[in-house]
Amino acid sequence: MDLGGGFWVWSGVLRFAFMAPLLAVLVFWNGGWRPMAKEVGRAPGRWWGWSTVGFGLFYAPVCWAASFGEGWLVAGLWQVTIVAGTLLFPTGKFPWKTLAFSGLILVGVALLQSGQAMKTDLTTALQVLVLVVAGAIAYPLGNRKIMALAGGRLNTVQRVAAMTLLSLPFWAILALTALLQGQVPSAEQTMQSLLVAVFSGVIATLLFFQATDLVRGDPVRLGAVEATQAGEVLFSLAGEMLLLGALWPDPLSLAGLALVITGMAVHSLYGHKKLANGD
Repeated sequence: MDLGGGFWVWSGVLRFAFMAPLLAVLVFWNGGWRPMAKEVGRAPGRWWGWSTVGFGLFYAPVCWAASFGEGWLVAGLWQVTIVAGTLLFPTGKFPWKTLAFSGLILVGVALLQSGQAMKTDLTTALQVLVLVVAGAIAYPLGNRKIMALAGGRLNTVQRVAAMTLLSLPFWAILALTALLQGQVPSAEQTMQSLLVAVFSGVIATLLFFQATDLVRGDPVRLGAVEATQAGEVLFSLAGEMLLLGALWPDPLSLAGLALVITGMAVHSLYGHKKLANGD
């Protein structure tokens, strides 16, 4: 999207602007508006604040980072979110093994990106680091706080729809700022944002949030669900090779790829073992 042109603010604004009506329609067939409005009405300030954190302060820094940083760097650094949920916002007994498995994935991501990292300007890399880590922390924080507020009384569609709608004032402020700077979205940016809204914003977010809902009381399986986000690195690599003619990874990158896959597999197997044992 960045290579196609367009101010980075619109990449975020348009995604959530397109998501809002799509989710609003889905709510009619999934629980209805009245329970959602009633639940938000219990604590509107907290719902608005944590929705802004979970969706606004998550996506805006990532879009900003992608506007001047390499895509592979943004995707790699985003994996910090895997350990952020476990390390910064633990639920129940601290899951040391889960953190170790997530750490294995991060080491794999670092090795996978090592060849490209050598070619990156240090100042740019540090700026991207700060922005992406901020978003990587905001995403699980907002998600977990809203899960606690909802208390299982809303389904996933209602919860995501409420968060999306309540984050719109944040995006409206950014849109106004962009317009005051004379920045308007391009046709290509608008179309790409629509695709992102459908596939990432609606389909992927609903699946991911449903999975976190199912295991919200189990820190081990919650960590395993969050670890699946590392899959984006694998798919990004495959996409670059198939569509953009990227070269086959070097031996160090292949070792990192193996660690990422191993970490995700171990996460899943450990969670399944605990379930089978009744833990």
